[in-house]
Amino acid sequence: MSKYADRDLGIERAISRRDILHGFGALAAASFVPGAALADDVLAAEKAGRLYYPPSLTGLRGNHNGSFEVAHKLAREGKRDWGPVTQPDDGIYDLVVVGAGLSGLAAAHFYLQDKPKARVLLLDNHDDFGGHAKRNEFGVDGQTVVGFGGSQSLEEPSFYPDIVKSLLKDLGIDVNRLGDAYDQSFYKRHGLAAGIHFDKENWGLDRLVRFELGPLQYLPLATGATPDEAVAQMPMSATARSEFLRLLTTDKNQLGLPEDEEEEYLYGISYREFLERHLDIREPEVFAVLQDLALDFAGGIEVLTTDNALNWLGLPGAGATGYAGYQDDEPYIYHFPDGNASVARLLVRKMIPGVAAGSTFEDILGARFDYNRLDVPEAPVRLRLNSTVVRVSHDGNPRKAKQVNIDYVRDGQAYRVRAKHCVMACYNAIIPSLCPELPKGQREALAMPVKSPILYTNVLLRNWRAWKELGIGGAVSSGSYHPKMMLDFPVSFGGQDYPDDPDEPIVVHMERFPHRNNEGHSVREQRRLGRHELLATSFETMERNIRHQLTGLLSGGDFDPARDIAGITVNRWAHGYSDGFWDFGDPWLGGTDDERRPHVRGRKPFGRIAVANSDAGGSAMFESAVMQAHRAIEELS
Repeated sequence: MSKYADRDLGIERAISRRDILHGFGALAAASFVPGAALADDVLAAEKAGRLYYPPSLTGLRGNHNGSFEVAHKLAREGKRDWGPVTQPDDGIYDLVVVGAGLSGLAAAHFYLQDKPKARVLLLDNHDDFGGHAKRNEFGVDGQTVVGFGGSQSLEEPSFYPDIVKSLLKDLGIDVNRLGDAYDQSFYKRHGLAAGIHFDKENWGLDRLVRFELGPLQYLPLATGATPDEAVAQMPMSATARSEFLRLLTTDKNQLGLPEDEEEEYLYGISYREFLERHLDIREPEVFAVLQDLALDFAGGIEVLTTDNALNWLGLPGAGATGYAGYQDDEPYIYHFPDGNASVARLLVRKMIPGVAAGSTFEDILGARFDYNRLDVPEAPVRLRLNSTVVRVSHDGNPRKAKQVNIDYVRDGQAYRVRAKHCVMACYNAIIPSLCPELPKGQREALAMPVKSPILYTNVLLRNWRAWKELGIGGAVSSGSYHPKMMLDFPVSFGGQDYPDDPDEPIVVHMERFPHRNNEGHSVREQRRLGRHELLATSFETMERNIRHQLTGLLSGGDFDPARDIAGITVNRWAHGYSDGFWDFGDPWLGGTDDERRPHVRGRKPFGRIAVANSDAGGSAMFESAVMQAHRAIEELS
């Protein structure tokens, strides 16, 4: 790409974006860094603890550089010798939790409920706590704008198990108040519908069609074009338009099956095969529009079950079946402006009171956390970041041992802490490398899942005039780097007011679930290849794609990427959504807790070690993470 194009896109503008010096990032308060000298000063201050505040780091976040290298050496290269081991802490902890994501934090919380005077240590390889519940902060024109970089909402909280409801109550979270903070009239008030973006690189021109197609169905958007109007605008052949219209408007059951057999049939057939077999879709242009809209499942439509396509993602074609499918019983509105990072912050503040001021679930959003207070020697609960665990083993025979040794690496130095109990709240796939003493069958079960890689990108715009002019609140774009883009959820809460004025700054949320489709790979192999791509892609490449895509999407409105983009944070999750073993081609093995499922076999307690994470529940949902934490603590009792 030419220097002129870079300048036109704003690549060389100083914004809050750069992953300065190996991914540490500039702080929002010092984000306009002109050179390496000041960057060195920023890092020196961070390491001295004076400015350390990870939520305001921008650039490449999530699995940031420095968070995974040690784990990769352990799991990929089999490294076992980390040099002389130092014991940094006196005595024995009652509990050490490996992983300070939502499940790990919840596990510590449940443990302390039964043993309020217990001594607890949480270890995490990232520079911030919360795991996928990631908070992104931006600074612009003297104000702070908050976005979510991972776990985003509480979905259907009225149906949560009592244990999860009890946790929310303990944290003071009023889900009704949270729901009221979501402005459900925002999109219709501003005439913002869903859109389909046909990008110039793949279609020869940039064209935006105001029509809802699948993954934005959970937003209360304004009504766009009718199917006839939308298809007429699509830049494809007459034959492809005819097929697409048939797909959108068919209302006659084409399956020819008894009603009670349809669900199992739709679970066992891919969405692409369903389109070909039952709707006679043949044109490549139709498949091109739909190909990348599986999103959360991190695979192409050839490995996406029809049941999931129609009833979870809302992709077209349900009219050709008689199966009613899944319906949301509650609107998708229970959302903190920083997603479930607020839940993580509430858990940390409750267990380590000195870390932040405040006492309510509303003031948590604006609470400034003092990261120097997370790991204080005299505190009963300590949270240690930038610490990658490399070994967890019983001190002697697991059946008789009185303690567990936990080795971790921080800043190149190996350390060991001791505990009466240990909860593994990290990814399942790494546990066999951390705990080689586990039974062989359990290690094999733990190693089986392949989590969906995720790229959650947040772009701070100085205004959203172009979105208003074009009448869209979000759009999908198969073939583009981010197949999904949307204005952040319209939530005003905890002092963070959502911008109702198009001239005010706003966060645009963009999603990519990298995979390799149409090459004959299974869904899990597609995810593995997607993970490799994600880790091999530089932030600079991502930024160019982001700017190109927004420029094309908003080309019909008042948008200048060099002028209007004020910040970029890319949240890279190489191991994202949990593998539930419900993918296309998987055998039907009963419910989520069926003993035959790998995640159920893998979560068995072993001596003084228990497993708690969303992987252990076969679900990426918040309630699953909490329930698995509760189960693990009960197993240690």
